[in-house]
Amino acid sequence: MLEIVRLGLGNLRRHLLRSVLTALGIILGVAAVIANGGIGEGAKRQALEQLERLGAKNIIVRSQQPVDAQQSSSQRASFTNRYGLTRADLAVLQAEFADELDAVVPLKEVGGQIIRGAQRRVSQAYGTTPDFLRVANLRIATGRYLTQDDVEVSAMVCVIGAEVARLFFAPFEDPIGETIRIDSRTFKVIGVLEPVGFAGGKGAAQLGRDLNLDLHLPITTASETLGDVMYRFTSGNRSLTAVQISEVYLTVKDREQVLAYAELVRRVVEVRRPGMADVAMIVPYELLDQARKAAALWQTVLGAIAGISLLVGGIGIMNIMLASVTERTREIGIRRALGATRRHIVYQFLVETGVLSVIGGVIGVGVGIALTVFIGFFITRMARLPLIGSWFPSEVNLPTAVSFGSIVVAFIVATVTGVVFGLYPAIKAAAQDPIKALRHD
Repeated sequence: MLEIVRLGLGNLRRHLLRSVLTALGIILGVAAVIANGGIGEGAKRQALEQLERLGAKNIIVRSQQPVDAQQSSSQRASFTNRYGLTRADLAVLQAEFADELDAVVPLKEVGGQIIRGAQRRVSQAYGTTPDFLRVANLRIATGRYLTQDDVEVSAMVCVIGAEVARLFFAPFEDPIGETIRIDSRTFKVIGVLEPVGFAGGKGAAQLGRDLNLDLHLPITTASETLGDVMYRFTSGNRSLTAVQISEVYLTVKDREQVLAYAELVRRVVEVRRPGMADVAMIVPYELLDQARKAAALWQTVLGAIAGISLLVGGIGIMNIMLASVTERTREIGIRRALGATRRHIVYQFLVETGVLSVIGGVIGVGVGIALTVFIGFFITRMARLPLIGSWFPSEVNLPTAVSFGSIVVAFIVATVTGVVFGLYPAIKAAAQDPIKALRHD
C-alpha cells in the first residue's frame, strides 16, 4: 500500500500543472459553497437579530384604525375617530394574565407634534411604564429611564430615541436636562436610548415605525396632561383621533409558551372586540420561526447552486484521469506483468484522485473563508469607492458569517465527489488486458 501511495503522489508531482488545474474545479466549488453559505448565514443572523429585538417572548396587541373610519375621517375633518383598546380592555388583560406572565405593559400614543426651537416633527410620543425598557429590549445610552416614582407623581419628564436626539440637538450637545415640547407641554429630557439596529428593517416594518424616533413619558402624565384626543396635520391632511391605549406588550416567561398564550390573548380580545376590526396582534416569535424557515430554504437553494460547481469539479477530475489512463496504458501493462493485481491499479488511481480532492478541498476552504470575509468587508465600502461609489446607496450592506456547517459539508462533498468521479477511470484502468496494454505504444 505504501508503494501504491508513493507511485500515486509521484505521478501527481511529475504532472504538477495538470494536477493543479484538475484540483481547481474542486477548489472553486468548495469556495463557492462556503461563500454562499456565509452570505446566507449572515442574512439569517441579521433577520433573526432584527426580530429578536422585537422580543421573542412578547405578544403585542395594538390598536388600529378601521378602514371605514379612515374613509370617514378623510371626508369629515371635524369627526373624531374613536377606536382601539380602552382602559377597560387593559384592565381585563392585566386581570387575566398579570399573575401568569412576566409583564403586561401598556403604551399610549399622545400629541400631534414634537417641538424644540424651530424643529418640528409629527409626534411619536408614547406614555408607558418603566417595564417597557425591559420588555422591548431597549437600552439607555445616557441618563436614565422612567421610574415608578415618575409614574406615581405624573412627572413632566421624557426619554428620547437616538434619532430624536440627533434631529433636535446639536452634535456635541448633551440632551440630558434640556427640554422638549409635545404640542404645548414642556418635558425635561432625562435619558437617551441607544440606537435600535432594525430601524427600517423587518422589525420596524412589523411595528409600523422607527423606534429611534420614539419619545417615552410616564403613562399617567400622558393620560392626565395630553389626554386621549390627538390632532395631527400632515401633508395637507388633518386628523382627529381618540385612542385610550395604543399598544399592550404581554411578555411570556418561557419562549416555548408564546404561541399558546398568544391564542389565549386572542380569545380574550375577541370576546371584547368581535372581529378585531380595530385591534391587531403581532407575535414576534411567529415571525422568528418564519424567518428561520425562510433562511434555511434560502441556504438550501444557494448550497444547491454552489454544489453544481463541485459537480463540475468532479467531472473535471474524471476527464483528466480518463486521459491519464490512456496515457499510462503501457505503464499499467508493465505493473500487471510484474505482479500487480487489478485492486492495486484501482488503489493507485484512487490515491491520485483522493489526494487531488483533499488538497483541493483544504485550499477551497481557505479561499472560501477569505472570500466570505472579503465580501462582507467590501460590500459595505462600495459606496466610498471613487469611480463606482455613486452607483451604490450609502447604506448598502451585505452581512456575512462563516458557517462551520458549510465548511464541513463542502469539504466532505468535495472529497467524496473526487473519489466517486475517480472510481470509473480507476476501474477502467484495472480492467485492461495486460498483454494488450504492453503492446500499446
